[in-house]
Amino acid sequence: MNEEAKLLRQVRIIDPVANSDRQQDVLLVNGRVATIETSLTNYPQHTAVVDARGMVLGTGLVDLYSHSAEPGNESRETLQELAETAAAGGFTQIAILPDTVPAINNPDILASLQQRSKNLCSRDVTLPQIHFWAAAFANTQTMNELAELKTASVGFTGKYNLGELYLLKQMLEYIKPWQKPVAIALTDKPLSGMGVAREGAASIRQGLLGNPAYSETATIAAALEIIAAINTPVHIMRVSTQRSVELIASAKQRGVPITASTTWMHLLHDTETLDSYDPNLRLEPPLGNKNDRLGLIDGVKQGIIDAIAIDHRAYTYEEKTVSFAQTPPGVVGLSIALPLLWQRFVSSGEWTALELWKALSSRPLSCLQRATLPISALDATELVLFAPTQTWLASSNNLKSPANNTLWRDRQITGKVIQTWRGKNS
Repeated sequence: MNEEAKLLRQVRIIDPVANSDRQQDVLLVNGRVATIETSLTNYPQHTAVVDARGMVLGTGLVDLYSHSAEPGNESRETLQELAETAAAGGFTQIAILPDTVPAINNPDILASLQQRSKNLCSRDVTLPQIHFWAAAFANTQTMNELAELKTASVGFTGKYNLGELYLLKQMLEYIKPWQKPVAIALTDKPLSGMGVAREGAASIRQGLLGNPAYSETATIAAALEIIAAINTPVHIMRVSTQRSVELIASAKQRGVPITASTTWMHLLHDTETLDSYDPNLRLEPPLGNKNDRLGLIDGVKQGIIDAIAIDHRAYTYEEKTVSFAQTPPGVVGLSIALPLLWQRFVSSGEWTALELWKALSSRPLSCLQRATLPISALDATELVLFAPTQTWLASSNNLKSPANNTLWRDRQITGKVIQTWRGKNS
C-alpha cells in the first residue's frame, strides 16, 4: 500500500494534553504523526510539502451532544450530512442525543444507528466517529432497559424538572456500579412556563415572554445535592446562567463528581442580541443576560465549565421562518463554531489557543470518560488543520448541510478548517 505523506512546514502545534503550543515541522503519514522536528530534512519521496506558517495543527475536536434528524426527519439533515458538516468544522468525534424518531431507547434502534454510522465512517475515514447517547427513561415513570443499552451507548441522558428529580436519584443509584457517563439537562418547566427569552430588562423591552434564571439554578442546586449523596459522576449539560456557574464551582470544591458544559452560542450572544428577533437566536435554554454570558466565558477559562458543546440541531427553512416565539429552538453550528470562537476569544486575546482547544477537544473527551493522546505521540490519529486567518463564504456547499438555521448563512467567516484526519486505523 502506498503511504500518503504530508509535511507541514512550521505549523503551530496545539496539544491540549501536553499543555503545549509550539511551532515546528510535522510529517504526517496516512493521517498519523510520524515525526515532529524543529526543521525536518529527512522525509519520504513524493511527500506533499505545505508551507503551514500561520496554520494550526491540533487534536481533533469533540462534540459532547448534538441532534440527528435521522431517523425520523431526514428532510432536515441526514446522518451523512451531519457527519460531513462535523468533519468540515474539525470534529473527529461527535455524540448524538437520543431524541430521534423513534428515540434511542432500545438496543435494536441503537444497533441500527451504530451500523449506519459504521458504514459511513468505513467509506470515508475523514468523517468523525459517531457515538450515541441512550435515553434513560421512556417516559416520566418508566426507566429503559439500561443494562441492555450500557455496552453500545456512550452513556445515558435525560431532562429533569424539579418534580422529577426522584427519577434522577433512581437512575444514579441503578447505574452507579457501571461507571458509565450520565449527561443531564436541568430546567424546571413549571417555573420557566412558556418563556422564550431569559427574563430581565431586555426581554421586557423586547416584549418576549421571560424564562427566569431560577428555572435552571433551582433545579441544578437540588440535583447537586442528590449527586453528592449518591456519588455517581454526572455531566450537567447546557449551563446558561452565571449563578449556575457559581453553584457548579462550589460543588466541585466540595468534591461532588460533576463536569459541566455550555453551548457555543451562549458564549457568543446574550439577550441584548434578541433585538433583531432573529429566529436563529431562539435556543433552549434561552440566551442569558450579559452577566450570564460573561460568567460562562469566565467559567470556561477557569475550567469550571469543562467543555463547549455545539448542540447542533437542523431545521428546514419553513420550520424556522416563523415568529420568534413560535420557532422551534436550536441552530446548526458544527461547521462554523471553531472559527467563530477562535475569532471572538483567541484573536481578541481573551483566551489562549490552548484554553479554547481544551474546551473543544481534550476536556469533552474526559467528560465522555474516553482516553485521548497528545498529537506529539507517534500513534496519534485524530487531527485537524486550521487556518485562523483564511476567509470563506458560509454557503450551503461549504456548510455541508441543507439546514438553513444559522445566523451566518451566506456570510463571510474568518478561520477555516483545511483538513481533518481520523486515521486509517482508528
